[in-house]
Amino acid sequence: MTWLADHWLDVLGWGGSALLVFSLLQARVLRFRTLNLVACLILLVFNAFLGVWPMVGMNAVLAVINLVFIVRLTRERHDEAAFEVVQVGLDDEYLRHVLRTHEADIRKFQPDFGTRPDEGQHAFVIVKLDETVGVVLLRGDGDTARIELDYVTPKYRDFSPGEFVWRRSTVLKDLGYHHVLTSPQMVSAYYEHVGFRPHGREFVLDL
Repeated sequence: MTWLADHWLDVLGWGGSALLVFSLLQARVLRFRTLNLVACLILLVFNAFLGVWPMVGMNAVLAVINLVFIVRLTRERHDEAAFEVVQVGLDDEYLRHVLRTHEADIRKFQPDFGTRPDEGQHAFVIVKLDETVGVVLLRGDGDTARIELDYVTPKYRDFSPGEFVWRRSTVLKDLGYHHVLTSPQMVSAYYEHVGFRPHGREFVLDL
């Protein structure tokens, strides 16, 4: 405790600097902003104790910028105006490009998916302006749409853009489906948070 009492300011400074560097390594945009905000606040306090006021001012401005982005991103998480659902054909070359590019990452979350769309599926790409956010592949089973892929790119992994396919977009109802059933192999599923109910190892949503 004596060493910590003598060196707590150094620990604070090094800790804030380490967290700042670590935040820059984050692929998820919301996680990056959150960690960067915490690092800026720590360094603001550190520099205030040292009386380095230009650094205090810089970290204060960066903290405000991060806070503004966090508020904006949090509001967009479930904002249907922020994301658009685009239905594409199974032979769409861009769809195949996205699946090839993220093949290894897709297998981490859905080991049973072969990363190749096949006949009988419906394919949807979720976009934000001109940026691809995620891909959803469904297979019809009577009036039920079974989720065979629900993938979000790393940058948007703190969001749940797939929900716009089944909760906010009318595309499934237009296709004649009344229920959505998830894959039991989905890792880190978030469906309970967007209106699905447990159904054994799966989740189901009534449209």
